Amino acid sequence: MPGRIYTELLDRAHDQHGYLTPADARELGVDPGYLRVLARRGALEHPARGVFRFPTTIVPPGRMDEFAAAVVWPQQVAGVLTHDTALDLYEICDISPDRIHITVPKNHRIKRRVPSLYVVHHADLPDEDVTRREGLPITTVRRTIADCIAAGVRGGLIEDAIRTAHRQAMLTAAATTHRVNSSREPTFCTCHSSQGNRRRPT
Repeated sequence: MPGRIYTELLDRAHDQHGYLTPADARELGVDPGYLRVLARRGALEHPARGVFRFPTTIVPPGRMDEFAAAVVWPQQVAGVLTHDTALDLYEICDISPDRIHITVPKNHRIKRRVPSLYVVHHADLPDEDVTRREGLPITTVRRTIADCIAAGVRGGLIEDAIRTAHRQAMLTAAATTHRVNSSREPTFCTCHSSQGNRRRPT
């Protein structure tokens, strides 16, 4: 029968689509080295440095797995799903990003190579600009649209997103005006990728 520590780690992982980090272990009062012990025993997978996952036989995979992996990848801090990725997850326009955008705090230093699948932005996101979708941190619809405008996402996609968000009561006219205006001020960022994943204007 699994012990208390294993059970606590599993409970935390269930909230994160199966993923764990050393920071999770520390928050639970568990020596982070124990994650490596479990990985050597085959009780955890170790897909990337500082990232662990319970086997899919324990925590079945889902459609949000790759996004959950991106959220825990930065270590010490959780990434927030933003920009094109957030716009895609809200399903309010026909955008098809080929990379996952996450945002970390401005002062968080990335000391290792960023996987080609990720684009990492730096910004200090106010609490009111972050919500959760299927358990993962993501920018609100209005913040997402503002970020995409500032990043140069094609206008037609933005118009579709705003129209759909209004129709689904995900956005108010006042919020749209405020965010579109504020997006004119550069709030971002250092992007740790030589290429973005947004669709270029045509």
